[in-house]
Amino acid sequence: MPVHLNHTIVHAQDNRESAEFLAGILGLEVGQEWGPFIPVATGNGVTLDFATAPADKIATQHYAFLVSEPEFDAAFARIQCAGVVYYADPHGRLPGQINHNDGGRGVYFLDPSGHGMEILTRPYGGGPALAS
Repeated sequence: MPVHLNHTIVHAQDNRESAEFLAGILGLEVGQEWGPFIPVATGNGVTLDFATAPADKIATQHYAFLVSEPEFDAAFARIQCAGVVYYADPHGRLPGQINHNDGGRGVYFLDPSGHGMEILTRPYGGGPALAS
């Protein structure tokens, strides 16, 4: 039987703010609050359940989202329009740039709680791009 990731909990200083930020950048919907969680579902059915936690209890995590070329264009435009600082690399050494790794495009940015977010159009190693 194949194993599929169903959901993960993302600790945030403000679960609503972080869920709305990510959903806004990616063009996704913020789901109905369920207990302490604000969910954001991706196209492959994985849900990021944002939960408010004290700032000193939040461990910075990295979340990468594979998107189509048109979705990248739209998300990148939203990043720029919102004035979100972005980088071509995960260490923030190439500000204001995107990368072209593995024949695609990618960009890194931080969410309101400091988690590293990434959108990319080709998987690492040059796997197939998503259909538009």
